[in-house]
Amino acid sequence: MIHVRNILELLFVLAVALLLSACSRSESTALSGETIYPLRGVVREVRQEDSSVVIEHEDVPGYMPAMTMPFNVRDEALFEHLKPGEAIAFELVVTDDSSWIRDISATDISSLQLPSKTRSIAPAANFSRLVEGDLQPDFQLLDQQGRAITPQTFAGQDLILTFIFTRCPLPDFCPRMSSQFAELEKAVLDDPELRSHVRLLSISIDPEFDKPAVLQDYAAHFSRGEGDLWRFAVGTPEQTERLTHAFSVHTEVAGGTISHGLCTAWIGPDGIVKQLWRGNGWKPQDVLSAIKSNTPTH
Repeated sequence: MIHVRNILELLFVLAVALLLSACSRSESTALSGETIYPLRGVVREVRQEDSSVVIEHEDVPGYMPAMTMPFNVRDEALFEHLKPGEAIAFELVVTDDSSWIRDISATDISSLQLPSKTRSIAPAANFSRLVEGDLQPDFQLLDQQGRAITPQTFAGQDLILTFIFTRCPLPDFCPRMSSQFAELEKAVLDDPELRSHVRLLSISIDPEFDKPAVLQDYAAHFSRGEGDLWRFAVGTPEQTERLTHAFSVHTEVAGGTISHGLCTAWIGPDGIVKQLWRGNGWKPQDVLSAIKSNTPTH
């Protein structure tokens, strides 16, 4: 009887341990906040200098259509398996604020279902790409309230502008730009000196969808909406092409979404491009430090 009792007690302890272990694993998975998407595609460009790879990939049902776009690579060793023209299978890991690929393996290129047609935005004629020291390009846009804005709207002020679109799926592209602009907005609001002369502008690269009313809803998610410190704007398709070309923001339309590059610019009070930040590696403090170091003291 004692022997059976001991066995039952042991079984009970083991059952509890297994239950706790399962709960622990489940909780760990939930807390990780990672969503995994299996993907296949063809490597088009390897950018080891900025830890990314451009892949023409298949459709991700319910998340994003097939297109060609850059992906972050965290494990440098994976670059050994990334060669232009090779077909690969991989996992896309997405969290609230970042994404990257992992678990890369070779696959059969003949079995891929790649996009049959994409549209790259052609460079605007006679409109050169900007470098630091150039005069900012002219533009006519509408902000989230439907008001017209031009470079003259920001004359005499330091303007920080970037490019986004509201349906951007990857957290480390447009959502990160908007989150970092939200940090800039807070810092400017908290500093009376900066508040007097710094303005923010997010320009949509999706003029077909991002009408002022859409931008207004998007702005409400990120901005405090205090005055006109941070404005969200959209132009005509022609205006959008001119601006994206000027700031070297490559865009490619596919399946209702847009693969695109990233550029954030500081335009001085005189309309001159003071500094350009490519990609998403810049920090709000980088921008604030640059502006403060060039602001005359009174």
